[in-house]
Amino acid sequence: MKTFDVYPLFNIEPVKAEGIALWDKEGNKYLDLYGGHAVISIGHTHPHYIKKIKEQLDKIGFYSNSVIISAQNELAEKLGKLSGYEDYFLFLCNSGAEANENALKLASFHTNRKKVIAFTNGFHGRTSLAVAATDGPSMQAPVNKTDNIILLPFNDEAALEKAFSEEIGSVIIEGMQGVGGVRIPIASFLQKIRILCDKFGAVMILDEVQSGYGRSGKFFAHQHANIRPDMITVAKGMGNGFPIAGVLIHPKFKAVHGMLGTTFGGNHVACAAGIAVLDVIKDENLLENSTKVGQYLSDSLKKIAGVKEVRGFGLMIGVELEIPCADIRNALLKEHRIFTGSSSDKNTIRILPALNIKKEDAEVFLNAFKSVMSKTLVK
Repeated sequence: MKTFDVYPLFNIEPVKAEGIALWDKEGNKYLDLYGGHAVISIGHTHPHYIKKIKEQLDKIGFYSNSVIISAQNELAEKLGKLSGYEDYFLFLCNSGAEANENALKLASFHTNRKKVIAFTNGFHGRTSLAVAATDGPSMQAPVNKTDNIILLPFNDEAALEKAFSEEIGSVIIEGMQGVGGVRIPIASFLQKIRILCDKFGAVMILDEVQSGYGRSGKFFAHQHANIRPDMITVAKGMGNGFPIAGVLIHPKFKAVHGMLGTTFGGNHVACAAGIAVLDVIKDENLLENSTKVGQYLSDSLKKIAGVKEVRGFGLMIGVELEIPCADIRNALLKEHRIFTGSSSDKNTIRILPALNIKKEDAEVFLNAFKSVMSKTLVK
């Protein structure tokens, strides 16, 4: 048996990692400015993270949600305090797609409605309803096609207002679009969604799978717009590489046994990983560092020839070039051993390093990026 061919692969096999560095099996060191799709939030193999997971494995690795798992309550309490959502409930699961799937399902239970508004260039996962709400026809099999999803233009308040009615059960939107090229929903657009959801009794779901957990400089990207959604989905940075995800749920939603469920969600080791991440974000002031280093990166990138636009908050940065970015990313990787990310916009590079990146690491990237861009523009 061989593995199913899903992704085009770089001919690199990392075998060791520390902080924002990777080493391949030949011993070459790489600077990780992508964090495996924004997953590495507190740096590879952080000592506190490793310690918490090892201690948990020495006690118990897994039992199902048919018993008390006190670590779930500790995780929920710490997440509520750090994010400013102490009055919300937490449902734990395993991936961002699963979180979005359950949020959309719970919204439908609550409203008894089917229609969902989603937006162009949005990405919410690859499972059935999550991928139906994703703007990516190539990802959707015939079984995913549904007329329950209303896809509207991103940041278009007039189109949003026109489409709204009492048939709408929920609206799902990313705090910042990740795969779509780090596109930011303007504050007034998010505020308009909140107003219309309140007016028509619909549920506002903020997909913070990539943009949450301090990446924007605030705990959640939507907090830049001063709104509070009904549900917030989280995943990537939540476990620093260990699979864990969740849905933060407004107290107006009443739990009924049988509505939601999970075998692996909120297991002992996942909670240990999640608690460690929250500890480090708090103790090392990573929200502040995300803002500070992110601003330095963004300001510096805007001054480089060939850069058309720099988008994002904190350490979720989209660098749109005047040319396609594939050759630039390849040169950064092959010539300077720096990992960066792509997006559905062929001209936009994504920068998503761990939140404890230092300014000197950012300077290494900036110098390499300037060098690659100057060589390319001369050609």
